[in-house]
Amino acid sequence: MKKIRCLAVDDEGYAINMIADYINKVPYMELVGTTTSAIEALSQIQSGEIDLVFLDIQMPELSGLQFLSLCGDKCKVILTTAYAEYALEGFDHGVIDYLLKPIALDRFLKAAQKAFDQITGINYRTIPQQPAQPIPEVTSPAHDYIFIKGDSKSKFLKVDHRDILYVQGLKNYVSVFTPTQRFVTYQSLRDIIELLPQPPFYRVHKSYIVSVDKIRMIDGQTIYIGEQAIPIGESYRDSFMTMIKDGSNRE
Repeated sequence: MKKIRCLAVDDEGYAINMIADYINKVPYMELVGTTTSAIEALSQIQSGEIDLVFLDIQMPELSGLQFLSLCGDKCKVILTTAYAEYALEGFDHGVIDYLLKPIALDRFLKAAQKAFDQITGINYRTIPQQPAQPIPEVTSPAHDYIFIKGDSKSKFLKVDHRDILYVQGLKNYVSVFTPTQRFVTYQSLRDIIELLPQPPFYRVHKSYIVSVDKIRMIDGQTIYIGEQAIPIGESYRDSFMTMIKDGSNRE
């Protein structure tokens, strides 16, 4: 099966690395290159060697929407941005999909499948898959930190994995707790768990993710991290306790 040749375009290094890492996880995609320059990206597209561009909207030389007007039908485009208000205009330019940062892997894979369907004319889900090359669902991130949305659309906060004690879901918001700070972000627990390595992070309740390394004590249905008591959800208890016991046995 011929791979879709991809180019990642973004003026932020962490975003480039994330998109490149995700592309490399997809068996039917090939990362041809990355660039922080929209003008350089246009030059590469003119060569005819790019099938799909992951494009940030907010670029210093050309906006993503200006880029779309210039590249025409040379390739397909998936927009990547923190600004939801540009989605409608992007679709008016014929983009395949619109990914809001920070991008969860499962959401990226849905966009990738849409791209495959449109570019090849084949529905990827109907192709028999080899066991050695499944589409990954959740894998450990390549970095030792995450970026979470801040209090404005253009603000992202970097949090090191080693500093995270636990994460609490609060309806439409999530609180990330470290020894010195509490970060509140408009994301879901599902989004956050896909950004964190497992282990040491583990979901123990519909409202909590904990760092197993930071657990002081487990008493019945309760985990203690410092003085904070965190409940273990009934549907999570068996798998969590099995993981804890297996870890103790290995030691």
